[in-house]
Amino acid sequence: MSFANAQHHSQDKDLSYDHLASGLKEALENDKSVFDADRLQKFTGPQLRKVLKWPRQLPLEDERIRLLHEVGFELERSFGGKASNLVESCGKSAAKLVATVTSLFPGFRDHSLYKGHQVFLYKRAQIFAADLYGAFKGRGYGEFKDIGSITIFADYIVPAVLQQLGVLKYSSTLGSMIKSDTEILSGSEEEVELRACSIFAVEKMRDLLRVKSGKQVLSIELDLWLWAFGVRCPSLQHHRTLSIYY
Repeated sequence: MSFANAQHHSQDKDLSYDHLASGLKEALENDKSVFDADRLQKFTGPQLRKVLKWPRQLPLEDERIRLLHEVGFELERSFGGKASNLVESCGKSAAKLVATVTSLFPGFRDHSLYKGHQVFLYKRAQIFAADLYGAFKGRGYGEFKDIGSITIFADYIVPAVLQQLGVLKYSSTLGSMIKSDTEILSGSEEEVELRACSIFAVEKMRDLLRVKSGKQVLSIELDLWLWAFGVRCPSLQHHRTLSIYY
């Protein structure tokens, strides 16, 4: 399962994706059963900090632990404790995998109410499918006949890159909030617009690339390019949101 990442406050600027990923990888290399379903259900905050070699309380730590318990419980209840069984149950369909994950694991239900409309973004459920596709090179557990149905993974880097490239334009109010590091609440109109407009923009870019070059480009490939561009740009200013959905 994709780890329940949370964007951080300034005092936790060192807690990056690489920090989390390397901690999880090292934990698995040291103990192959560390993330088994039964053990996930018993994790505590201090245990998770130890796994990640993090010296203080994690952002949204209680919520992270609740999500780990939730994942372990549902894997054990519905899939014999194995994430591989979850993947196999979806018949090589990324869309079905996303639907199954968001249906059975409430912590992956990344949707918001925006001006009376429900908006479904499903970043972490989609990146689960995309990570499998990338890790297994489109074969085995990573073989999906509909990988093109996966959109970009809307969090905080891609909107900032799109703004820098001139694809997105911020209102003066939003621009000031981002420049001053003002926290933008999860599920607020500003946050939903930043994420949803980024998805729409990249789908338009994908369509344009297909027309101009005659080649099919996956949204997940564009996402990787934009994300890689963003993380190499230390001056890039992105919005600040404390969320379990990033």
